[in-house]
Amino acid sequence: MKNTQISDFGITANGDRIRKYTLINKNGMKVEIINFGGIVTSLTAPDRNGKYEDIVLGFPKSKDYFESNSYFFGAIIGRFANRIAEGKFSLNEKNFHVNKNNGENHLHGGNEGFHTKVWDSELLNPQKIKLSYVSKDNEEGYPGELAVTVFYTLTDENALEISYEATTDQPTIINLTHHSYFNLSGNFSQEITDHELQLNADQFIPINEFSIPKEDFENVEKTPFDFRNLKTIGKDINEENEQLKISNGYDHCWVLKGNGLRTVGELQHRKSGRKIEVITDQPGIQVYTGNHLDGKFDTKTGEKNIARTGICLETQHFPDSPNRPDFPSVELKPGGKYETKTIYKFSVI
Repeated sequence: MKNTQISDFGITANGDRIRKYTLINKNGMKVEIINFGGIVTSLTAPDRNGKYEDIVLGFPKSKDYFESNSYFFGAIIGRFANRIAEGKFSLNEKNFHVNKNNGENHLHGGNEGFHTKVWDSELLNPQKIKLSYVSKDNEEGYPGELAVTVFYTLTDENALEISYEATTDQPTIINLTHHSYFNLSGNFSQEITDHELQLNADQFIPINEFSIPKEDFENVEKTPFDFRNLKTIGKDINEENEQLKISNGYDHCWVLKGNGLRTVGELQHRKSGRKIEVITDQPGIQVYTGNHLDGKFDTKTGEKNIARTGICLETQHFPDSPNRPDFPSVELKPGGKYETKTIYKFSVI
């Protein structure tokens, strides 16, 4: 098996030369990661016949990642994943305003969030890289200088492990996640509505017309949001349901059961036999069925990136947490350390 490959991915408009790291495990599984946005540009996994295919959406040209990644394909998301209502929050009796880039909301760290940054990168071993970035005080409106480190590890058990660490010099908020769009069929023109999803969650967070959480959680029982047992994504996605209409499909956060690092759900595709187990220590998972992929850009294989051709499984804290004292805290204080891990483990059924 070839060793890790480091190659030139392209040059940004600012003149930064971007590197691509290709990690390969003993089985032949491969992940390609660039140090722009910490983006996973390719991830191969075997089907039940042992055929490896790329299963994450992306662009065919490097410049599209630099100029056009409004989809957040494969990126590290921060400082705060998901939405902050009206782009404002209070912390220790101080008011802060972060940039609005989603109507009146702040989304995924803003227009120049972590998905747009050039990260320092280091190959730690043939199957592990380290990415580092220092977010300056008041970047996108956030308080404090935040030092972030993300480790990507491709294991010989066919798992992609993503570990996040951060420290700050002032009280701030943080909520990091990973934004790959999975399509286990390996065909980026095929909808993911034939995939089956299971989530260890009895409740989800309903949203208002601005995609901001409503006051209370809602039980999934007898709703289209019940994925406690494996269910085809397309089964209920077009139901007459207020919550589905708001997002034109699923773009909601489920309240995960349990604590600590545990398996919280799985995604599988019966035709190919591919399966992902999601393992995390986070309290929530945002499931997004690519409802707003609009066909403006080509896929890596020449089709168009159209709606529902990829699904995101974004492990995270709850949306708008800084404005919701009833949600788990997202505050990080000086002297403290933010640490979290998510694992996507691939196998066949």
